[in-house]
Amino acid sequence: MRKKILGTLLLWATTFSTTVLAQQEMTPVQLPDGEARTIIEGACIACHELDYIPDSRGYSHEDWEALIGSMIALPDEMNDPVVGYLAENFPKKPGTQPVLVSGPVDVTITEWLAPTLGSRPHDPLTAADGSLWWAGQFANRLGRLDPATGEMKEFPLDIANSGPHGLIEDGDGNIWFTGNYQNYMGKLDPQTGEVTEYPVPESEGVRAPHTPIIDQDGTVWFTTPSGHVGRIDPETEKMTISTAPSSGAFPYGININSKGVPWYVDWRGNRVGRVDPATGTITEYELPHPDSRPRRIALTPDDAVWYTDYPRGYLGRFDPETGETKEWLSPGGTSSQPYGIAAIGNVLWYVETYSRPNALVRFDTETEEFQTWAIPSGGGVVRHMVATADGNLVLACSAVNRIALVEVET
Repeated sequence: MRKKILGTLLLWATTFSTTVLAQQEMTPVQLPDGEARTIIEGACIACHELDYIPDSRGYSHEDWEALIGSMIALPDEMNDPVVGYLAENFPKKPGTQPVLVSGPVDVTITEWLAPTLGSRPHDPLTAADGSLWWAGQFANRLGRLDPATGEMKEFPLDIANSGPHGLIEDGDGNIWFTGNYQNYMGKLDPQTGEVTEYPVPESEGVRAPHTPIIDQDGTVWFTTPSGHVGRIDPETEKMTISTAPSSGAFPYGININSKGVPWYVDWRGNRVGRVDPATGTITEYELPHPDSRPRRIALTPDDAVWYTDYPRGYLGRFDPETGETKEWLSPGGTSSQPYGIAAIGNVLWYVETYSRPNALVRFDTETEEFQTWAIPSGGGVVRHMVATADGNLVLACSAVNRIALVEVET
């Protein structure tokens, strides 16, 4: 029986990983000897690189079991050896506990496991009707959750291995998403399940649409790692592309200010960028530290640009009016890897992703004080988060295959 299951897993892994390998260059990883090594090498490579395992900073036996259970349903005779092998060879590393800071606010964190194991929700969304959405990047589908009932529905995508990454809702209730692996922008009608695809102009060097946002006029904007910011006119559905001035730029997180102007952060440089919505011209602004690599962006009501400096462990603020930058060291320190960020009024929320579990961080911009909480499931790297209309937060807990609602009680 064990050989039959293992053979099935290996066949599935070989077939499925063909398209994955076409998108990502695999790094050879030599796992330690052990009974479960063959099972892991066969099953895990179907969805992700093996170097995720040694790079994970380790887990306890209990946490490895929960993590594996969110990825794949192994039978007990295979699951137990796999969990034991991982816990023995990749235990939780010292110094990975979150730094917990008390404060004046209470939160309640509720999490839901996505129906398709191994989906790895990349970005979340809160829709106008109160539903929560996620992009199941590894499972080629979008998902919808009713937080009141817990009911979930998934929408598989027609184009295989689309790699849905970011998503946003337009005024008509359509869900726009980036088909990161297959180079297109998609629009899902939740009522019919119909998807309309808009290919990006690869002939112009544009590829891998990343994060979408919609401005006050309904124009859909999106970033790309190829150094471009694109937009789609909602009336004509025409796509136009703006090119960043700096060579090798990677516009990553993007947001729209109160005047309808898109701002983004550059993951490959110490820069933030502004797109002129009338001309499409991009203006870049250099951040003071050469090692800064801002990853996600949030805007407060004064249109100040806030960013998470992932490799340096800082929260930063760029003032578009004066050009001045101010930074605060995150509670977890220089190795905290702050990532997803959102603003609720003048309060910033973000997640430190180095710690196990990830830490949810609150920063009051008026008092300049921090408060932190551990994410119950561990978070599994919260890459993006969004604020709801009623002042709560939605998180995509990627590796643990969950969507989280953070209810804020002041």
